[in-house]
Amino acid sequence: MSAYSRAYQALTRGRALRPEEASALLAQLRKETGAELADAIEEQLSGQYRRTATDTDGSFRRKRRAFGASMAVVNAFRQLAASPLRTTLPPQRTRSTS
Repeated sequence: MSAYSRAYQALTRGRALRPEEASALLAQLRKETGAELADAIEEQLSGQYRRTATDTDGSFRRKRRAFGASMAVVNAFRQLAASPLRTTLPPQRTRSTS
């Protein structure tokens, strides 16, 4: 049973959850929601950056680079959703434009 189903049943049946049960349930719900969202975004991106017949080698390289950057964000989101709550985000890689 998914975390959403268990939370819904606990709310509709009027059974009070102990604080540790509620905390574990919310953490599992966050993980499930994050994984589902990341999977949907990944599927959308793979279709968007697929090579077409009209793509040149250069345009496909740009698409592949953009896809790699997008997947890095999706994977970071997956990692954040699966890990316990943290107050700090992973450090960003910054590139100099000068």
